[in-house]
Amino acid sequence: MKLTLYVDGGARGNPGPAAAGVVLLDEQGSPVHEGGYYLGEATNNVAEYSGLIRGLERAGELGATAVEAFADSELMVKQINGVYRVKAEHLRGLKDRAATLMDGFASATLSHVRRNKNERADALANAAMDRRQDVIRT
Repeated sequence: MKLTLYVDGGARGNPGPAAAGVVLLDEQGSPVHEGGYYLGEATNNVAEYSGLIRGLERAGELGATAVEAFADSELMVKQINGVYRVKAEHLRGLKDRAATLMDGFASATLSHVRRNKNERADALANAAMDRRQDVIRT
């Protein structure tokens, strides 16, 4: 089963209150999971990676064998795809975790998408930041 994953993350302050948004769609484009995850105090980049990690973990729990992921963080996408190296020490473990999760699927890709194509994941991250708690819609 192939799932499409949209992820976003944000922090108000940087670091500041942070959250990640995750949207998983089935092959027909219907949502199978939507979640906003409150992270406490973190940086924007940590929130972006946290969204990717949570989304990949959830895709695995749902039985996906293939994942086509999209994020509006050009930095994270280029780091995961090996175009940029990870200079920030605190992001290396997150990048390695995401890469390991991606390797667990028969097929997994991560591509950059413009913000206007990632509005639902952004809204979920903002809802979790506003409420300072997870917002899950499955």
